[in-house]
Amino acid sequence: MSYYKEHAKEFIKDTFNADMSEQYRFFEKYLKCNGTILDIGFGSGRDSLYFKSKGYEVYGIDPEEVFIKRAEQLGLEHIYQLRAEDMDFNNMFDGIWACASLLHISSKILKKVFDKCLAALKSGGIMYASFKYGDFEGERNGRYYLDLNEKTIKSFVKIPIVEMAITEDVRPNRTEKWLNIILKK
Repeated sequence: MSYYKEHAKEFIKDTFNADMSEQYRFFEKYLKCNGTILDIGFGSGRDSLYFKSKGYEVYGIDPEEVFIKRAEQLGLEHIYQLRAEDMDFNNMFDGIWACASLLHISSKILKKVFDKCLAALKSGGIMYASFKYGDFEGERNGRYYLDLNEKTIKSFVKIPIVEMAITEDVRPNRTEKWLNIILKK
């Protein structure tokens, strides 16, 4: 993912102050208070900081060293330089937050990644994931994407989807739509 090494400052500027309140509410209405959350692909650190400010114990993984260093500068703890497909947590988290991160994983291994996420969740735990809305797989603007819709997402998850919503992009001057899902173990 050399894109993020080359464009980290631009990415942070573009995402850090995005208003994610609608997505946070979508996730938190299912989440236990003061639980543990795994933030997959935390990037700018925006969401990890939010959940930490709400009293959750936050763990984060990201494959990019530049984001690991930023997380340390932000005072985030439990941060690991790790790809989602390489994680090996077991029964650790009340919630998993995968906001616009799993969309960079190929359809060939996405089922495996969802299985690893389910293994990482405690019984009754919930997972939020978001994907660009559509039906596309391949490189776009220097990054690999897997866009999903209401039908295609179902082929990657073993457990029922508790809730699904399609939202507008929260960043200024963006017109993309997003597929947001909640899974419960």
